[in-house]
Amino acid sequence: MARFQIEFLFRDSKQFAGLTHCQARRTDTLTFHLNASLTAVSLAKLQVLKTLGHLPVPFSMASIVRRGFNEQLLRRLLAHLADGGRLAENSPEYETFCNYGLIHPIAA
Repeated sequence: MARFQIEFLFRDSKQFAGLTHCQARRTDTLTFHLNASLTAVSLAKLQVLKTLGHLPVPFSMASIVRRGFNEQLLRRLLAHLADGGRLAENSPEYETFCNYGLIHPIAA
């Protein structure tokens, strides 16, 4: 089980934390980049753990990235809505929009 967690950590680092985007050649710079990418994924897991109290069984960095994108998009839309059309950030509809397209919904 631990082996798969390590493989998922590297997969998520490659897909979402830029592990393969480093163009450095110095060993210390490559080491720093590797550590930064793996730490970014670990911090994302910690954020979900703090939010939910447990890691969801199908933990997905794609869901975290999608949730962040949805929140940013909603904030931009809400900033440009007319005064008559408001959507409160603590409403269930806001959560529904934030979780749009997620594999496993993450509550804020």
